[in-house]
Amino acid sequence: MDRAAEFRSEFLDGEIVAMSGGSPRHSRLKMSLAIQIGTALRGTSCEAFDSDLRVRVSPRMYAYPDLTVVCGDLKLDTERGDVLLNPTAIFEVLSPSTEYYDRVVKFQHYREVESLQDYVLVAQDQVRVEQYTRGVSNTWTLHDYQHPDDVLQIASIGISLTLAAIYERIEFPAE
Repeated sequence: MDRAAEFRSEFLDGEIVAMSGGSPRHSRLKMSLAIQIGTALRGTSCEAFDSDLRVRVSPRMYAYPDLTVVCGDLKLDTERGDVLLNPTAIFEVLSPSTEYYDRVVKFQHYREVESLQDYVLVAQDQVRVEQYTRGVSNTWTLHDYQHPDDVLQIASIGISLTLAAIYERIEFPAE
């Protein structure tokens, strides 16, 4: 049903969660991440994918992350070969309407994906990137970046990005 739909949906426990369109700022951040990360990954064994690639999070959940990075060979479902099974890093640009879902519900399920090493949340209302990194014994550590000069280091995919580069053309509303 999802493959033929005119709108994108995510699936959680048999429920369809319709995904709304994003704002210009949301779209700019997604594009900036895609450009910065895609460029940084050139010549490596890692590859970035946009939100058109569906990720199987569990048998109960399928999602369309804003950006997904896979290192090494892609593992796809065997039925149609269009669902990713082995993300290394997932990036979500937060929106007011989906922030709780991305921050809490999705992350709870993403932690079950064995291949996932980093989950990165990018705010669109301020310069702020939150990076959750999987450690020993399946513990997750938060790295909170809030200044344009901060450097987001993602060891699992071998890249470093300044927040200034990520937020380069982003304008924030006056407070």
